[in-house]
Amino acid sequence: MASEESSLRALESLMTEFFHSCTTNERKREIEELLNNFAQQMGAWRHCLYFLSNTQNEYVMMYSLTVFENLVNKMWLGVASQDKMEIRCCLPKLMLAQHKAMPFFIRNKLCKVIVDIGRQDWPMFYHDFFTNTLQLIQSPAMAPLGLVLLKTTSEELASPREDLSVARKDELRKLLLEQIPTVLGLLTGILETVWDKHSVTAATPPPSPTSGERELLGSLLQGTQYSKLLSQPMPALDGDSEHLCSLALECLAHLFSWIPLSTNITPSLLASIFHFARFGCDLRVKPKTTPSIYSSSNGEHTPPANGGERPGHQNGSSGQLDRSRLGVLAMTCVNELVSKNCVPLEFEEYLLRMFQQTFFLLQRLTRENNAHTVKGRLQDLDESYVEKFTDFLRLFVSVHLRRIESNDQFPVVEFLALLFKYTFNQPTHEGYFACLDIWSIFLDYLTTKIKSRLADRDSVLNRYKDALVLLLTEVLNRIQFRYNQSQLEELDDETLDDDQQTEWQRYLRQSLEVVAKVMELLPSHAFSTLFPVLQEDLDVYLGLQQFIVTSRTCRRLNITAENDCRRLHCALRDLSSLLQAVGRLAEYFIGDVFAARFNDALAVVERLVDVTCYGSQISLYDLETAVPSVLKPDLIDVHAQSLAALQAYSHWLAQFYSEVQRQNQSRFISLVTSTMDATAPLITAKIPEKLLLSACHLMVSMATTVRPVFLVTLPAVRNVFNFIIENQTRRLPQEAHMLVCRALSNMLLLPWPNLPESEQQWQTRSSSHASLLAALTRHYCLLRSPANQPPRRLGLDDTKAMLHQTLPVLRDIVDSISAESTKSRQICYQSLQESVQVSLGLFPVFIHQPDVTDEMLSFFLTLFQGLRVQMGVPFTGQIIHTFLSMFTREQLAASILQEGSAGCRVVEKFLKILQVVVQEPGQAFKPFLPSILSLCMEQVYPILAERSSPDVKAEMFELLYQVLHHNWRYFFKTSVLASVQRGSAEDAMENEAQFSAAMQAFGQSFLQPDIHIFKQNLSYLESLNSKHKLYHRKLFRTSMLFHFINVLLQVLLHKSHDLLQEEIALAVYNMASVDFDAFYSAFMPEFLNGCHGVDSNQRTVLCRNFKLERDLPSFTQSVHRLVNDLRYYRLCNSSLPTGTVKL
Repeated sequence: MASEESSLRALESLMTEFFHSCTTNERKREIEELLNNFAQQMGAWRHCLYFLSNTQNEYVMMYSLTVFENLVNKMWLGVASQDKMEIRCCLPKLMLAQHKAMPFFIRNKLCKVIVDIGRQDWPMFYHDFFTNTLQLIQSPAMAPLGLVLLKTTSEELASPREDLSVARKDELRKLLLEQIPTVLGLLTGILETVWDKHSVTAATPPPSPTSGERELLGSLLQGTQYSKLLSQPMPALDGDSEHLCSLALECLAHLFSWIPLSTNITPSLLASIFHFARFGCDLRVKPKTTPSIYSSSNGEHTPPANGGERPGHQNGSSGQLDRSRLGVLAMTCVNELVSKNCVPLEFEEYLLRMFQQTFFLLQRLTRENNAHTVKGRLQDLDESYVEKFTDFLRLFVSVHLRRIESNDQFPVVEFLALLFKYTFNQPTHEGYFACLDIWSIFLDYLTTKIKSRLADRDSVLNRYKDALVLLLTEVLNRIQFRYNQSQLEELDDETLDDDQQTEWQRYLRQSLEVVAKVMELLPSHAFSTLFPVLQEDLDVYLGLQQFIVTSRTCRRLNITAENDCRRLHCALRDLSSLLQAVGRLAEYFIGDVFAARFNDALAVVERLVDVTCYGSQISLYDLETAVPSVLKPDLIDVHAQSLAALQAYSHWLAQFYSEVQRQNQSRFISLVTSTMDATAPLITAKIPEKLLLSACHLMVSMATTVRPVFLVTLPAVRNVFNFIIENQTRRLPQEAHMLVCRALSNMLLLPWPNLPESEQQWQTRSSSHASLLAALTRHYCLLRSPANQPPRRLGLDDTKAMLHQTLPVLRDIVDSISAESTKSRQICYQSLQESVQVSLGLFPVFIHQPDVTDEMLSFFLTLFQGLRVQMGVPFTGQIIHTFLSMFTREQLAASILQEGSAGCRVVEKFLKILQVVVQEPGQAFKPFLPSILSLCMEQVYPILAERSSPDVKAEMFELLYQVLHHNWRYFFKTSVLASVQRGSAEDAMENEAQFSAAMQAFGQSFLQPDIHIFKQNLSYLESLNSKHKLYHRKLFRTSMLFHFINVLLQVLLHKSHDLLQEEIALAVYNMASVDFDAFYSAFMPEFLNGCHGVDSNQRTVLCRNFKLERDLPSFTQSVHRLVNDLRYYRLCNSSLPTGTVKL
């Protein structure tokens, strides 16, 4: 005893020293080593049992429990039976004796260790494990402890970790499910007892609902049970009761996460949960700090600061917070049930009851009274409760609305009315966004339903029409400053989130998506709601001209009063938002509904054309204002949004053009002419960039989507041509310059719609395009120089600048016509020929400058993707030959070594070019295959094999895949007919060494940690198998198949790529299915014999459990069972003491 006492004091001293702030890291490592060595000793648990019983030091307690945990989870198999029995007896006794004195985290850890023992030994060796827990729950004094044990049991046994065999996992789940009716009955009893006990003492009746509310509640809640729920006052719980109920609800929440829906979840249990869900509807006083009750998920209860007085004297804020916590937990239980999509027929009635009771709560949340508005009420509720309730609504609409909607007992329209109030009284932006998502889900559901039931489309729509119109009006109001200025001003419009949008942009986008979905369902109503609102703000904007004062030095907007400036700011912001809304709705005026909605669309487009012309004519962006930091950006934004909205109608204009092609085109010509008159003056370097880019994008759409024959002849467009051709030294910003060049090029290259080839005027357009490209590349083409000599006319930096300016423009022009007609690409290549020759000549000069090479290879990659046919085989071959000769092993190594640099990007682009080449059908580029494969396997792969270089690796393996996929006959010559006649694919191979090297590279990639490369390459092998029967080929089947299966199973065993478990199992199945007999008779025994860490008996069990199944689900299940059990056996065997004899 004295030695154990001294050991305890020494351990306390060590632990205190370890956690002291002055202890060095070196000393901590020494202490850690001492403690680890002690924990590994088989008899250490006896000392720890003494320590736990006799110390007050929390560090020592936690260390002692960690020793027990390690013993149970990693060494239990090697512990003597007598010792196990003693541990199973002593730890529960210790818990019962000391649980009240222990800190909660120590108590929870002790419960976890006891449950871990149950996980190993119940019911065979620890038959009273679960019975003890149930008895504790039924004892009033011990019920909290029993509930902590129950929740831990649910967490650890329902979905145990991998340290159990699959058979044991299944056994535990079955044992637990057998106990569920008893457990749920006990939990129901606890909740009912507490509620009934305290309901008797509640004196204050609830406020009676108004007549309108009574009517609504009557339709939602039928039957005496719900009436009783309505009429009952809220009880005042004491601290112990709140703690007990919170633990019971936490248990239920976890149980509901894994047990199936069944009649075990009784109406009385649901009613009890909803009783407690009402607590979240109570208003609360928000504290300055988060109360300790929020940590009660770990089972700890912190009494009120006043020492736990009876509820009548309790601190108001703390009591309300405790009660709201119960509401949150109750809603968590509800959400766990509602999240289950698989609902047995017998449970559907219970589900209906749940929804009826939840909507009673929703009615409470959205009830107004003299003391509180709905918004004020929601603001005063616990944020977590409101979040949980929103989660419930989302789950209801997305998972169950289709089940419930047709039920006469559930009034969907009334529910939507409550959801409407709930949505538009949300106290936070995030809450509002979440509710908008719910409406989006509902609108999608409604749209799908109508499309599948066109016969009664009108009756379905009429049922919801009023709700949709209300929703549309309110959402539109919410994005307008005139109705919602204080909230909108709070939104951040500067900081970008992960989706590269500001908070304001996200708010507007989500709102407009809802507007668009309503528009799809009710087009005429949506248009008649939106257009008048737009007109009001347009009138303000168009009326600004009268306030412009022109002096000799400037033009000024003569609106200076603070109130007028504020009103103008709001009107301009609203106009900008409404213009975006109008643009978002453009898709609902085209296609089949073009004629039916033509007049509405024409009114919009004409109005937008007027607005853009007005903005450009009076140059509102150039005015001086009283508040320049606010009003000037507003004016620029409105002008830019009007151009963007008009651009959105380019597809409508294109359809309008095709409809009037052979008729009177005067109205169409007028629209296009006015649009270009509004756009062209904005294409100068002096215009604010936001406005300039909007104008450029509009011009691109007119040239690319609408394609009027007369576009290039318009004076405004001719001005833009002249500006671009004559201002090569004083250019627009790069992005704007590229867009304008794309627009001008497309005007000349793209075929005019609905005209025969003979009327396309290709000759004239070809010569105009050549002139345009000659002007754009005039300075670039002067860079042509003798091989390996730097250009003489310009310095190196100037030459590089010229390359970086010109090549992106040319690349963009090629990219924009790469999917167009042969004639367009032909003309484009003719105009580009000289620039391409210059680029190829410059390539060797800049081979050692990755930033320039990167730009040049990007250009050539685009050429190969879009114009390889037009370039012709000889010149394409010359380019490939140049590249292959320039990219020596040394050059590749130097580039790849700079990971993430321009050098890596150069190699990636080079490999992408080769990918395009090897995909080309026909024989033209086949002579390059040996060189390409040699480059991959002998130059690139050896460098990559030693490094991560994920981006270059991904491109190299894609190149290998494309070589194999598109050039299969390079390796396997057998004709299809011969294969069919032989009945198999016993091919005579060619280039076997290169094929084997490629397969080996794929195999090696599965041993690397990069999960993206692993997934990509596995999909490539599967694709080659589905398209070319790779796994069935003789070479693969005889010398590679088992190696690949072995590697994939080892990956599963090491759990290094767990995210890809299903994909790996599928690949193993496809490989094994080539010859199941060989897999079961040869591979499995060989694989198991090679597995270290298991004995012969365990190998036999593993082999026996791998069922001889040939269907995919059963085979996959066997693979996962094999992996799990093999890992389990290894864990067991490693935990046995040295020298243990296994029988």
